[in-house]
Amino acid sequence: MQILGSKELMEQVRNNDLCTVCGGCVGICPYHQAYKGKIAMTFDCDIAEGRCYAHCPRTEVDLEALSHKLFNTAYKEKPLGSYRNISASKAGEKISHSSFQNGGTVSALMTMALEKDMIDAAILTGIEGIIPKPRIVTNPKEVLTCASTKYMATPTVAGLNQGIKDGFERMGIVGTACQLTAVGQMRCNPLNKDGFKDVTALTVGIFCTWALDTRQFLDFLAEQVDINTITGMDVPPPPAEVFIIKTENQTMEIPLDDIRPMIPKGCSYCQDMTAEWSDISVGAFEGKSNWNTLIIRTEKGETLIKMAVEEGYLVLDNFPSSSLDHLTLGAGNKKKRAQETVAKEA
Repeated sequence: MQILGSKELMEQVRNNDLCTVCGGCVGICPYHQAYKGKIAMTFDCDIAEGRCYAHCPRTEVDLEALSHKLFNTAYKEKPLGSYRNISASKAGEKISHSSFQNGGTVSALMTMALEKDMIDAAILTGIEGIIPKPRIVTNPKEVLTCASTKYMATPTVAGLNQGIKDGFERMGIVGTACQLTAVGQMRCNPLNKDGFKDVTALTVGIFCTWALDTRQFLDFLAEQVDINTITGMDVPPPPAEVFIIKTENQTMEIPLDDIRPMIPKGCSYCQDMTAEWSDISVGAFEGKSNWNTLIIRTEKGETLIKMAVEEGYLVLDNFPSSSLDHLTLGAGNKKKRAQETVAKEA
């Protein structure tokens, strides 16, 4: 894998509209800045090899190196990636009184990780108004303030970079596939920096089919409704084919065909629906809105889930074979579409 610098990152990724705004380049130097769903380079940089390029999920990604680093095994191109177990899950009695978009699994796990001192900070995606922002959370009670799906591209990994500067040494991060690919690249120490320390103590992946360009989406919403009245958003499972916007006074259903043009080009290159480069992955459980799909990928993830069940933070149930078949098909189709996109561009 050839590692280049900021100039090449601009030429190969940003100038070709491939950036997914993961935030992997933000905060490691003063030149890369994020604002309203876009990342810009504020000054020229002539560094020949940069971490910005090495961490980016839209430059060359060494899947073999990632697999050996995170799973201690060779990379196998499976629809769902490497995993140990799949089950249904939802928040347990410790926090089940709270409101969640789905089953509350992610909120339950990050709350427990902070309360049990498994991590000293959680890197989450919060919100200002309706604009998603990375947040560094150290108080378990604040985890629930980030408990919603944002649907807009967010530079969440910038929070991890800031956490390193702030001196946190055991961070947990919740992110989508592109975000956790960037984190995985970081953990491999691609520039072989002396004194490198992996400060990522826990990675929780979120299923993701696509995100939306923040600026385009905000403009679109402003034409539909008073943005200040929006209280939530949701995309029901197929065959609904609608995007739901909830306000203080109404619930609107917008055809997904009206939303899809706002999906960034970079999303079409993503082969990963279930956030493969994580300790555990969590998504909606189609047909059971108050449950999640839970994929355990690592020994660390297995230990975390066992403790969460024993301590009352999480409840597990069987994951039907029919649901697994459907999930595998969906993830496989995303890989196939991405591979076809890459082939067309070659």
